[in-house]
Amino acid sequence: MALRIQCICIDSTDPARLAAFWQSALGWRRTYERDHEVVLEPPAGSAADGVSPDLLFLRVPETKAGKNRLHLELRPADQAAEVARLEELGARRVDVGQGDDVSWVVMGDPDGNEFCVLRALRPDELAEG
Repeated sequence: MALRIQCICIDSTDPARLAAFWQSALGWRRTYERDHEVVLEPPAGSAADGVSPDLLFLRVPETKAGKNRLHLELRPADQAAEVARLEELGARRVDVGQGDDVSWVVMGDPDGNEFCVLRALRPDELAEG
């Protein structure tokens, strides 16, 4: 079967605002924009272009309620620096019951959608990849 994930859809009361956060966070490009939807794609010509699913931000009337059933996990080269940068962009740390002894940081985007910033891979883990 030839099947791939085309996009990950994220509901928002203000898709342009939320897309702006993720555009800055990921360094992705805005490839489509209307009042009710915005599409972000990886940078043109990058290794992720045409491979990684697009992010599609869709306007909905209601705000987020409860914990996400699906979330993004981001793998930076420097976790502390990335968490600080994302906080400057408008993300905040959130507690979803993860405890203090985990290697990842749970954050919420400006709409409160949870995502995780993982620790950097060790050199021996990079060799496996």
